[in-house]
Amino acid sequence: MTSPLDGNPLSGRDDLQRAVRDLWAPVAARLSPGRARARLGHTAAMFPDVAAELEGFARPLWGLAPLAAGGGEVDWAPIRAGLAAGADPAHPEYWRPPGHRDQRLVEMAAIGVALALVPDRVWTPLPQLARAGLAGWLSEINRVDVVDNNWLFFRVLVNVGLERVGAPGYDPDAETAALNRLETFYLRDGWYQDGPTGRCDYYVPWAMHYYGLLYARLAGHRDPARADRFRDRAARFAREHVHWFADDGAAVPYGRSLTYRFAQHAFWGALAYADVEALSWGVVKGLLLRGLRWWAGRPIADNAGVLTIGYGRPNLIMAEGYNSPGSPYWAMKAFLPLALPGDHPFWRAEEAPLPELDAVTTQPAPGMVHCRSDGHVFTLAAGQPGARFRHGGEKYAKFAYSTAFGFSVPGGGHGLAERAADSMLALSDDDVHWRARADPDETRVGDGVVWSRWTPWPDVEVDTWLLPWLPWHVRVHRLSTSRTLFSAEGGWAVGRDDDAPQAAPDGPGAAAASGPGGASGLRDLLGGRDGVTVLTGPNTNLLEPRAVLPTLRGRHDPGEHWLVCAVLGTTRPDTWAASWTRPPTLDRLRAVLPAEVDLPEVITS
Repeated sequence: MTSPLDGNPLSGRDDLQRAVRDLWAPVAARLSPGRARARLGHTAAMFPDVAAELEGFARPLWGLAPLAAGGGEVDWAPIRAGLAAGADPAHPEYWRPPGHRDQRLVEMAAIGVALALVPDRVWTPLPQLARAGLAGWLSEINRVDVVDNNWLFFRVLVNVGLERVGAPGYDPDAETAALNRLETFYLRDGWYQDGPTGRCDYYVPWAMHYYGLLYARLAGHRDPARADRFRDRAARFAREHVHWFADDGAAVPYGRSLTYRFAQHAFWGALAYADVEALSWGVVKGLLLRGLRWWAGRPIADNAGVLTIGYGRPNLIMAEGYNSPGSPYWAMKAFLPLALPGDHPFWRAEEAPLPELDAVTTQPAPGMVHCRSDGHVFTLAAGQPGARFRHGGEKYAKFAYSTAFGFSVPGGGHGLAERAADSMLALSDDDVHWRARADPDETRVGDGVVWSRWTPWPDVEVDTWLLPWLPWHVRVHRLSTSRTLFSAEGGWAVGRDDDAPQAAPDGPGAAAASGPGGASGLRDLLGGRDGVTVLTGPNTNLLEPRAVLPTLRGRHDPGEHWLVCAVLGTTRPDTWAASWTRPPTLDRLRAVLPAEVDLPEVITS
């Protein structure tokens, strides 16, 4: 089985209702005897198994509750049994009290939303003792610390649910304090940062805005000014976020938690749920449905239909330490518009393609320039803080990210094959162990140009400028080093069928390769580097099981060095030859580079 969505046309409301049931069925079959837990695999996360199994039980509620709220059929008996058992200290499947910054707090939010959306299915039929136990367990979120980021919304949503059913434990002061703190994370143009971190990633659409829109719909009647702010910010963000999506529905893979997969598209459904027509309903509907269809045929489930940890396929190498077997079911957030009636304008609208979008768009808040060209969307990135996460440098600080080529993470610590440094300038002082940009020291984005400064060693400094030159993009590096260094600069990683991919001959100044999904190449515009193709380690790429990486190699003595290359990627074989033979020239490039890029005349003459 590729995924439980395979074979579903995903073209309307009935199809999405079917999708939720098909995704839930393999989980329901794995519920524990008391129904309070779901053991969906045998891998571990950084938190205890009891929290992981709660995660497996609770996360499907993000789809089941909207399904039922909109009139869809759900068998709530096992879920109610699980809620009663999990909140009962005398039951062997008791979830146990949450501690500070506990994973259980995350899963409480799904239960709180279920209480708010379908109280008659989840709350009212419970025996009085079970209600008291569940309310008491949920209200613990008001007495422990949550992480100072999007987690504050979990406290809000639990309180919304408790208030909706009139349960004891509702704490309006705790709810308001959390909302006020969340307001301080707002930046501009609809963008939040996820806590005081400086990170702008998918937690902005699938968390900050998603929860804000839920709050606006469920609690806006008692907090109208804040609800209006949440709606207005979401509308602004929609006009920014649309640039992250390709015509075929694919989203730019960027940042952490990508195992949540089609949660990438959940924001569009949340707009509909909160009646925010930021773009036409047909466009919003198309963004959601095309996204789901993009995922439908991909091998993202095991043979029993359980979603796996990974992105385009199962992949534990790219996962975070907090990814348990139940983690991928945050994907169910994409089904929120099922709570709307069938005659809502979102459902009645005819699915529409993307609107006319600029080929190049600068977004200062996340530090990005988005480009649309040759069958994919690619993003030039200044880099964001990500070092605390596994492979954080790869998830936040590569030079470029693409809907068509995915990105790679290291499979090991030795050699370029395991380093898999696509869209990175990797540096080494021993030609074995490689470093690349992780947390940049400084960044700046404006007028289509991305700049960053990073220090891989205390005595090595790199300034990097990135700029679009469609269908190419150009990278300029000023390398100042007090030690002899080896460099390896990668283009896009291209999927390969076997160990003999089609590749251009290695040689001075260029490297290229092609595979079933497209072609990629680099040209060294200053000379001095050799082109090679690197067969990257298995399972290092998010989309491909094996890949080939065109790379420029160089050696640099102590001193200052300028490195300039042009990078091309395309999913259209018919355009490759014409584009590859017409790279940017230095003369034209110098005319558009920022003034601080002062390439020595001796090199450019």
